[in-house]
Amino acid sequence: MEPKRQKEGKRPGIRVVIADDHAVVREGVKLILAREPDIEIVGEASNGREALEVIKTATPQVVIMDISMPEMGGIEATRRAKEAWPEVNVLALTMHEEENYVFQLLKAGASGYVLKRAAAQDLVQAIRSAAKGEAFLYPTVAKSVVADYLRRIAEGEDRSRYDGLTPREREILTLIAEGLSNQEMAERLFISIKTVQTHRAHIMEKLNLHNRTELVRYAIRKGLIEA
Repeated sequence: MEPKRQKEGKRPGIRVVIADDHAVVREGVKLILAREPDIEIVGEASNGREALEVIKTATPQVVIMDISMPEMGGIEATRRAKEAWPEVNVLALTMHEEENYVFQLLKAGASGYVLKRAAAQDLVQAIRSAAKGEAFLYPTVAKSVVADYLRRIAEGEDRSRYDGLTPREREILTLIAEGLSNQEMAERLFISIKTVQTHRAHIMEKLNLHNRTELVRYAIRKGLIEA
């Protein structure tokens, strides 16, 4: 007998758990993700403690985690989840965009940070990035992180730890964090695309990074950003 074939177009789903104390938020996220054939909701929780129990049984690849929840908040739940299941990727979905929350979540092990006011496609992109082990930062969040990074330079804080970025490279670095393309940066700074590419290559070489989200991990690892 010929074996059954998998339905055409059907791909293994990214297993996702949603942790948020507001049922309306969980329902909204589920509606958004229901349209994505490669994403599968395998559990939900209303607080951090419950999230850990769901993670244990549902074995998700990605956990969408709110910050402010009863019994146990998202930061502590993220820390415990990463300690127990390092392979699980936590994606913060929150209304908070203050730097203090961002840094604490990233230090706890979160792979990304998306604001609840973000477009639905931003959330979907963040989930797919997290599932691949990549970092995702909502543009305004990334901008605030890099702004703090550059502020520390301006205040003369241990410049050697910033690997000798020039003023123009710092300017390019800020625009990278804002998500501008090489073309947009060239137009903004009235320089050629080739010059932008050269500056960008120098920045990443000096910092030994490959994209703007790695910059955040670098800054935290080196202690340049503190919660």
